[in-house]
Amino acid sequence: MTPADRGASQAEIDRQFMSEAIAEARLGFSQGGIPIGSVIVVDGQIIGRGHNQRVQLGNPILHGEMSAFQNAGRQPPGRLARATLYTTLSPCTMCAGTALLYRVPRIVIGEHRTVSKTTLCEDWLIEHGVEVVNLDLDECVDLMAEFINRFPELWNEDIGREHVAPTKETDP
Repeated sequence: MTPADRGASQAEIDRQFMSEAIAEARLGFSQGGIPIGSVIVVDGQIIGRGHNQRVQLGNPILHGEMSAFQNAGRQPPGRLARATLYTTLSPCTMCAGTALLYRVPRIVIGEHRTVSKTTLCEDWLIEHGVEVVNLDLDECVDLMAEFINRFPELWNEDIGREHVAPTKETDP
């Protein structure tokens, strides 16, 4: 029985599936990776789940969303056009582009405070007809903050920036 079948509100449904994405993010973090998780839901069922595995597998394109798409496998035409993509962090251009390619109509994100406004793809997705819902969850923000504090070089690598270690002059 799906959450909708039990009469859950859309907000309750979104929170339930986001908790699955958060579990994926925590799994990735426990493996030494970047804590971004994702699930793809069609007709109330998870068809793909994944977490960022760039570090664990040395694969530069295995972001959380890409891992979920890969784990969903081949889908009949139009099935993803009924999907909701849940992701703990606002998607990058690669992940947003994949969602657009497969006509995913709805994306629910855990937060976007961690990423720079210049890298947000939310407006682009909305311009292409995607409903974007930001749950703005402190749990997602806190998980990313812990990761960035512990592994700033990995975060900078993930967002395509050179990491400059703090020096005595720049350290507060």
